[in-house]
Amino acid sequence: MHVHYLDPYQPRHSPIHNLDSRVKLALALAYLLSTSLTPAGAWASYILLAAILLSAERLSDLPFSYFLRRAILALPFIFAALPLPLTTPGHIVAEFSLGGLSLRVSAEGLIRSASIALKFWLSIQMAVLLTVSTPFPELLQALRALRVPRLLVAIFGLTWRYLFVFADEALRLMRARSARSGQHPQGGYRSGRTLAWRAQVTGSMAGSLFLRALERSERIYMAMLARGYDGEVRMKPLPPLPIAQSIFLWIGIGILTLIAALGHFLTRLG
Repeated sequence: MHVHYLDPYQPRHSPIHNLDSRVKLALALAYLLSTSLTPAGAWASYILLAAILLSAERLSDLPFSYFLRRAILALPFIFAALPLPLTTPGHIVAEFSLGGLSLRVSAEGLIRSASIALKFWLSIQMAVLLTVSTPFPELLQALRALRVPRLLVAIFGLTWRYLFVFADEALRLMRARSARSGQHPQGGYRSGRTLAWRAQVTGSMAGSLFLRALERSERIYMAMLARGYDGEVRMKPLPPLPIAQSIFLWIGIGILTLIAALGHFLTRLG
């Protein structure tokens, strides 16, 4: 049973997909760093960062709706920034009472909240763009090329591999449950018993899933050791980075650095 839907990679023949994985990873990290270092309220810098992101998404040959659906991952972080207008001191722009509690909304808090929400949205979009345009093995190779410690890269790789093992075991359990579940001929009849009974069955399935996945992962690990695994998956060496892509990489890093510096400059002027 296959679980390819877990892999976010979307094969295309676009300029973004054709970039070297080392260039994409380095530029994505530089984009995330530039976004996080841009001060709150530097709207011009945020507009430039958003323009770069939207241009890259357009070049990836994927619809904008694809990225917008996956940007929902940023919602929990955006919700965490909602109390900032009520807790940040500054110029009061609104005041209201809630259950006898006086609440004040500050302009500085609104700016900080909007800036944090925008930063998370841009960062999530860039992470999605990186994963959908780069196969995971190539990302691991790019991490090693950027001198990320071997143990950390091995943990990333094994975690990704065992996500598929875990999902495969879950699908096996669900298929077995469906094969053993009868369907009553009368319409609208719900098979099974009470809600408590269903919760007990679900808990038993979760425990069985954990044990089966653990046993299978141990068998896989022993098979890897028998084949000479020493903590790092051997991959073909990456070819030298083309000169054109090297120039593009350094130009991109320079532009992102200037955008972050522009944000700090505009903030000081304000």
